[in-house]
Amino acid sequence: MFSSERNHIDISILIAVLTLMLLSLGVVYSASSSYAFLKYGESEKMLITHAIKVFLGIGCMFIAMRMDYHKLQRFTKLAVVAAVGLLFVTLVLGGEAKGATRWLRFGSIGFQPSEFAKYVLLFHLCTLIAVKGELIQDFKRGFIPVMVWIGCVTLLVMLQPNFSMGSMIFLLSLVLLFVGRAKLSHLSLTFAVLVPVFFVYMMSAEYRRARIMAFLSGNGGSGTKANYQVWQGILGFGNGGIFGVGPGESRQRDFFLPESYGDFVFSIVGEEYGFIGTIFFLTLFAVIMYRGFKIAKFAGDVFGRNLAIAITCAITLYALINAGVTLGILPTTGLPMPFVSYGGSSMVFSACAIGVLLNISSQTDLHPRARELTIDPVIVTNETSIGKVY
Repeated sequence: MFSSERNHIDISILIAVLTLMLLSLGVVYSASSSYAFLKYGESEKMLITHAIKVFLGIGCMFIAMRMDYHKLQRFTKLAVVAAVGLLFVTLVLGGEAKGATRWLRFGSIGFQPSEFAKYVLLFHLCTLIAVKGELIQDFKRGFIPVMVWIGCVTLLVMLQPNFSMGSMIFLLSLVLLFVGRAKLSHLSLTFAVLVPVFFVYMMSAEYRRARIMAFLSGNGGSGTKANYQVWQGILGFGNGGIFGVGPGESRQRDFFLPESYGDFVFSIVGEEYGFIGTIFFLTLFAVIMYRGFKIAKFAGDVFGRNLAIAITCAITLYALINAGVTLGILPTTGLPMPFVSYGGSSMVFSACAIGVLLNISSQTDLHPRARELTIDPVIVTNETSIGKVY
């Protein structure tokens, strides 16, 4: 006889994430080799750096996978306070790149606090929703205190300035509040008040206005600087066709597409592996999304359910937006492709989040492990012919 034991992780998500991370080694090497050779004199330089981050991310994922996610509730407030502090420090002491102050550097090691802040804020919101319960529907005692945390993190990220990341943090937070049964009227009021503020902020910088106008006009192909990268990325997809030009054979990465190893790495996937390759990569994210929401459905408590939804949305929404940008469907945002783009902060924190998601899956009834059930012997007495089980 067999009984159920809750101790299996979701193998589908684990395989999908590991596949993306390992495939990223080949994609990033192909996209960065020419640039790395010109800058460092070694075509493998950026590959080695990326490989270290990939295997660090895998290690962090397996560590997070073994930790009971319920224990995180005790530390989310401390973590989000630390994140706010790091964002303050970044504004004052952070390294500047392309007019933005988004990085803290310790020697040769770079760290992007906004990636850390994104996840710890979502985790803390899950804690608040679970603890407050129905009180989340009270505007003064439930909704406003939650919005204070969201506002602090979003504002500090926007000031770097990082409009794309700030907008995503705000959007993911509202999605989580909606799932947590905050009143629709409160969410609608927040949306109605803050969207005009976001619009004014977005249009306050020349480069953001240029991106939006170039996207709306569809005039990137005539040589406009604002949409140059997008159109070169689209040309990469066009070069790839159905089956692609082959690994390492990209022409866009050498001559036309700037920083093809970063936010536009998906264009290299499309050029070298074609339509088939892009569908395969997107299918892996679809697996993460489907299984992630299924884990949320079967989670044993409110905190686990909301945490699974938050992690799944953060990973898959980033992937969809990145794909939409590289295909010219959305304006340029600067958001990386999770587990594929070159970069350590996104890789490591996203891997940790997936580890937490896998731990949640191991505490549901989705993956029961059969184990042998020992049955006590039947003892027969002289008083009856029927045995009694003790």
